[in-house]
Amino acid sequence: MEQPHRSRRPLMQAHQFRIPVSGTPAAAASARRQLADGIRAFGAFLGPELLDAAELVAAELIANAVRHANDGPITAGACLSDKELRIEVNDANPALPQVGLPNVDEEGGRGLFLVAALADRHGFDPLPPGKRCWAEFEVSTPLPNAPHLPLQRS
Repeated sequence: MEQPHRSRRPLMQAHQFRIPVSGTPAAAASARRQLADGIRAFGAFLGPELLDAAELVAAELIANAVRHANDGPITAGACLSDKELRIEVNDANPALPQVGLPNVDEEGGRGLFLVAALADRHGFDPLPPGKRCWAEFEVSTPLPNAPHLPLQRS
């Protein structure tokens, strides 16, 4: 199985936002909705399939952060450029995700497989004091008059 790779190029930013997420399942559900609403509010036509895939990927990344963040801060965000939609979730747990096949009887452990199947690229970056998990989706229709500024990361 191919390993997730790390981002190697700067992302050109047109629209972005970031939201805090408290470490509860209810907060995870609310953050997923806020993220999906925020992506739709960018005003670009991304198509229903991309929007559905992005919402599912955001839900998986947020759920993993809530499950494994060790009660530390979590933020979720999205950035839309003229070439891609990037979803990022930062948490305070420095342990990088381990991709592997779960036992058939286990209820969890398949989220990163969904992320890999739906996103064009995905990966993770260590951060002090935790990590950033991200997924990118190619945007087939460029944004009109999108400014080309580097993504500012927290």
